[in-house]
Amino acid sequence: MNRNTKISRQTWERLIECAREMCKEPTHAESLLWNELRKERLAGFKFRRQHIIQTFIVDFYCPAAKLVIEIDGAIHETQLGYDQVRETDLRTMGYQILRFTNEKLINNMASVIGEIRQTLSPPNPTTATNNIPKLNPPHDSWP
Repeated sequence: MNRNTKISRQTWERLIECAREMCKEPTHAESLLWNELRKERLAGFKFRRQHIIQTFIVDFYCPAAKLVIEIDGAIHETQLGYDQVRETDLRTMGYQILRFTNEKLINNMASVIGEIRQTLSPPNPTTATNNIPKLNPPHDSWP
């Protein structure tokens, strides 16, 4: 699937209906994470929940970073193949993806938030330039 894939109006309307239903009845883990992400609470980044990308509905999406966050509950154990294809398609479209299990999110929210923050942080230009090896000019080119 690519960005230009067209979907029917009927499919689009069904996706919207499903996304709205999932927003109305989030899992416990989704509710906990949404509480941390909503209202630009995480470093000022805006997140959407149950966001539609092509024919996929992702749990959370940050447009500024093209970051998709997926929370994996028990159902994901039975659909590993589908999740891999979906993730490959999303990465091909240029999205970053973070996946967390319900258990990790519920039991270690600080670690999850830290990982999200790290993904959202731009590379430090000072650090990046310090890691570039310095090239010494050849001696014979100096006057």
